[in-house]
Amino acid sequence: MKMKDLKKKINREVLNNGFDILGFTKIHIDQEIKKNYSEFLKNNYHGEMKWLERHYEKKINPRLIWSDVRSVLVVGQNYAPYENPLKYNRERSKANISVYARNHDYHKIMQEKLSKIQTWLKNELKIESKIFVDSSPILEKYFAEKANLGWQGKHTNLVSKKFGSWLFLAEIFLPINIEDKFEEQGTCGTCKKCLDVCPTNAFLGNNKIDARKCISYLTIEYKGPIPMTLRKKMGNKVYGCDDCLSVCPWNKFSTETIEEKLNSNNSLNNLDFFLNFDKEKFDSFFLKSPVKRIGWERFLRNIIIASGNSENTDLVDYIYPHLKNQNPIIRGACIWSLFQLLCVKEKDKLRKKLLLEEKNKYVLYELRMNS
Repeated sequence: MKMKDLKKKINREVLNNGFDILGFTKIHIDQEIKKNYSEFLKNNYHGEMKWLERHYEKKINPRLIWSDVRSVLVVGQNYAPYENPLKYNRERSKANISVYARNHDYHKIMQEKLSKIQTWLKNELKIESKIFVDSSPILEKYFAEKANLGWQGKHTNLVSKKFGSWLFLAEIFLPINIEDKFEEQGTCGTCKKCLDVCPTNAFLGNNKIDARKCISYLTIEYKGPIPMTLRKKMGNKVYGCDDCLSVCPWNKFSTETIEEKLNSNNSLNNLDFFLNFDKEKFDSFFLKSPVKRIGWERFLRNIIIASGNSENTDLVDYIYPHLKNQNPIIRGACIWSLFQLLCVKEKDKLRKKLLLEEKNKYVLYELRMNS
C-alpha cells in the first residue's frame, strides 16, 4: 500500500473514533530539546516528581520504551470549555477545579478510543502498535509539534490555531517509517499574556517553568504543606489551574468540545460542600474524575487553603472539625486558614487552646508563624 493511501486510512479511522486532530512524526529528538530537559531536571524545577529523573533516558530515546518503534502517531482531543475559566477565579467561596477535571477522566476516555484504533491497525493493516495516554515517559508536546498539531507556547503547553490551548494529547507508537512533512504551525510572537497572568510567577521565561511554584503541581503532585508564601496566591483553586491556558489569544478560534464526557459545564460546588466530606464521600463523588487520583487528604488540604482565601467567615465552623484530623498537614492548613478568617479575640482563644493540646512540631510551627 502506498504511504499516501496508508495515511488516509489511518487518518479516517482516528477521526471516526472521536479524535479531533492527528499527525505523524519520526522518533528523533533534537539535541537542544534533550539539553533543555536535562537542565530542567538538574535545577530541580520538577520538584517531587522524581519519576522524571528516573525516566530521563526513556524520555529522550523512545526505543527504550518499545524497541520496534519507528514513528509516532500523535492524536489530539479538543476539551475546550464553553466559556473562559478565568471568571471562576472571582467566585471565592467556590472550589475551583480545572476544567479538564470537572467531568470524566480523560485518560480512560482516550484509552478506550486508542484501544479501538490499535485493534483496527492490527486486524485491518496487520500493524502492531503501542498506545499511551500519560502512561509512559514520552515528550508528547515535542512530538505533537513535530507532527504539526501546533507549537509549544511560552506557557510550555501546546497551542493550536484551531483549538487554542485546549488539546489533550496521546500517542500511538508504530513499527513503520511514516511521517508528515514538518511545517511550522505558528508562533506566540511578542505575546506573553500566559507568563504575566501566572498567580505564583512560576515561569522563568519563554518555555521555562519552575513546577515547584505552579499551582497545578502544588494542588495535584505535591504532598506536603503548601508553601506559606504561595497560599494567598492560590485563591480558590483546589485542583489544577487554567490561568495560563485561559488567557491565550488563540482560544478565540476554539469551539466547545463535542465529547460529552469532557464537557466542563458542571457548576462549581461551594467550599463548605467539600468541607463536609469524608474519604468515603470523596471517593464516591469523584469516582469517574481524575481528581480521585490525589486522594482525600490532599484534596482536603487544598479545600482548606482555598477556604482561608475566601473571606467567607461562615466557613469557620466547617474548618474547626478538621483540627482533629490525624494528618498534621491538614491541621496545619486549618490553623493558617482559620487565622485568615478569625478576629483577633478568636485567634487568641484558638492559639491558647492549641498550645495546650497540640504536640506535633510542624503544627506548632504553623501556629507560631501565624501568630
